[in-house]
Amino acid sequence: MMNSVGNPILWGSFAVVVVIMLAFDLLLQGRKGAQTMTMKSAALWSLVWIGLSLLFNFGFWWYLNGEFGREVADAKATMFLTGYLLEKALAVDNVFVWLILFSYFSIPANLQRRVLIYGVLGAIVLRTGMIFAGSWLVGQFSWILYVFGAFLLFTGIKMALAKDDGGEVGEKPVIRWLRSKMRMTDDLQGEKFFVRRNGILFATPLLLVLIMVELSDVIFAVDSIPAIFAVTTDPFIVLTSNLFAILGLRAMYFLLAGVAERFTMLKYGLAVILIFIGIKMLLLDVFHIPVGISLGVIASILIITLLINTWVNRRNDRLKSQE
Repeated sequence: MMNSVGNPILWGSFAVVVVIMLAFDLLLQGRKGAQTMTMKSAALWSLVWIGLSLLFNFGFWWYLNGEFGREVADAKATMFLTGYLLEKALAVDNVFVWLILFSYFSIPANLQRRVLIYGVLGAIVLRTGMIFAGSWLVGQFSWILYVFGAFLLFTGIKMALAKDDGGEVGEKPVIRWLRSKMRMTDDLQGEKFFVRRNGILFATPLLLVLIMVELSDVIFAVDSIPAIFAVTTDPFIVLTSNLFAILGLRAMYFLLAGVAERFTMLKYGLAVILIFIGIKMLLLDVFHIPVGISLGVIASILIITLLINTWVNRRNDRLKSQE
């Protein structure tokens, strides 16, 4: 089996699609003065991003089918779909952290737009570098997959057992350190990240939020990138599935912003997914779990989690109505 299906045609097609998608996201949704997304608009845009991702996967399959045959096309397209679903699911935790940051710093919805734009762009650049670095490491040291597997298994167990952290975001060491190293205004200055006062440059709290958004993506990428290497080590599929999942994050944020508190069971579903992927990586030389089965397991875990979450919400609503 080939190490990567990526060639100039595929990489070029992917680059064109990403540029077009970013143009829509930044120019149409992200124009200055634009209102924040409504939940209906966010849901429609989420469907657009998912539809475009599936359309790309179909084009990917169609090209491979013509070049390498049906077997390779089916296998690689399934890898893309599994990776995309995995990254999309793990990205939800990232969105919840954004909600916490915006809430703590009291960032109004109309100012969140710019932070999210730069946050997504930064995530694309950071993840691209991390993915190529990870692909190189896997190519040079195949045993590192077992390290990734053990790390994901540990992370999944820790996520399932962890209690909610009641501490204030502002008390986190990273934020305290950043505040001590930067001249910062006490209040927001519109969408500006910097302002000049008496010839001295000051950062605004909005810049601190942007830094924390980028740091959160790096932290979550440490989980999500090793996870996708359990699906495939093909750099083209790893990068494309990751970036397509990231491109819809802004719409996902506004979609979940109003209902985040009702997804209390989601972290347990994500924990089970990480544990499953970790075990799969640790069993590479003992038993190979086909990608199709992995896709079914991940999808089933998400569906079951959402069903349980719906049942829990209905039960809580009934209890509240009886009080």
